[in-house]
Amino acid sequence: MLHLKPSKGKLLIAEPSILNDNQFNRSVVLLTEHNENGSVGFIFNKPSSYVISDFIAETDSTLKVYHGGPVSEDNLYFVHKIPELIPDSIEIANGIYWGGDFNVVVELLNDKIISKNDIRFFLGYSGWSNNQLDEELSAFSWILIENKFQDLFKINHNSFWKDEMNKFGGIYKIWANAPENPSYN
Repeated sequence: MLHLKPSKGKLLIAEPSILNDNQFNRSVVLLTEHNENGSVGFIFNKPSSYVISDFIAETDSTLKVYHGGPVSEDNLYFVHKIPELIPDSIEIANGIYWGGDFNVVVELLNDKIISKNDIRFFLGYSGWSNNQLDEELSAFSWILIENKFQDLFKINHNSFWKDEMNKFGGIYKIWANAPENPSYN
């Protein structure tokens, strides 16, 4: 695989070797921060059974909420591509932004101005301490790739991991087509 260095905006693809990890098995994580203090990201392909109105009483929006990762799972986070509508957004890379004024987000949801193709909500986040992600990359727990997707918000979350495994070819194609639970085989 390519020998990239972690940085915000890149994607982490879970290696098949972490099949027994319930949080990260078959995950695709968008890195939103990487510095000397550690790394932060959100699992982009694992929707929960919740919608945003389950957490925010002021809206009736039915946008899905995704599992962001195992850290701070009682907190709601969001990533979007509409900084012109959401003040105080932080640019991650390639037109993708993190956070911003949540009161404005609720207004935009209520006014039906934003859709699932503009924003993604997460319960919790994925976090790594200083050098932890580098160690996991060296241990082949993750494949790091550039985010070359035209629109990350429109990617089919059901096949995202599998599609990336198939692109890698070889043994990865076998893992991509294996059942999610190998004991079902």
